[in-house]
Amino acid sequence: MTKRQTKRSSGILKILKEGKFLRLLKRGSWEFVQRNNCTGIVIIVAMTDERKVLLVEQHREPVQSAVIEFPAGLANDQCVSKRESLMMAAKRELLEETGYRAQQMVKLIEGPTSGGSSSDKMTVFRASGLQKISQGGGDHTENIKVHEIPLNQVDTWILKKQKEGCLVDPKIYAGLYFLKQYNRKNL
Repeated sequence: MTKRQTKRSSGILKILKEGKFLRLLKRGSWEFVQRNNCTGIVIIVAMTDERKVLLVEQHREPVQSAVIEFPAGLANDQCVSKRESLMMAAKRELLEETGYRAQQMVKLIEGPTSGGSSSDKMTVFRASGLQKISQGGGDHTENIKVHEIPLNQVDTWILKKQKEGCLVDPKIYAGLYFLKQYNRKNL
């Protein structure tokens, strides 16, 4: 086996447990989870024309804490007959969570959410040309706080939120890399 090759399990996929939103699977000796209520996960890295980064804060029950994240959500998680593309889901989630509509949405990267414990993949989009048209805050099941942080102050702001007890999703650092690169090109 060369460095670039990977060992693939040829075991049969078994469903160990299935809930309303997740299923626990087993293939060979691997146990992992998979979402069963959507066709994809989207994360939106958004910055206003005034160079303010859009972040959201919400309580996350699995970690029993408020978490600072980029706006994100699921594609095709609502009972609708029309199939939603990942880009459509990203636009919908940005508006729902932050109240901003994006004129441009560009796919940046796609990859595993947690390759050792989940089969799910996420797609990251950069949103620009933003226009505030509602309050945001999520749907009726969510209680999302929207934060608009100047790009040149976001690192200090994140440290402050951590000191206040918030957890910070590590994907923020990857998203900030993309925003800072984009900002340099568009100065």
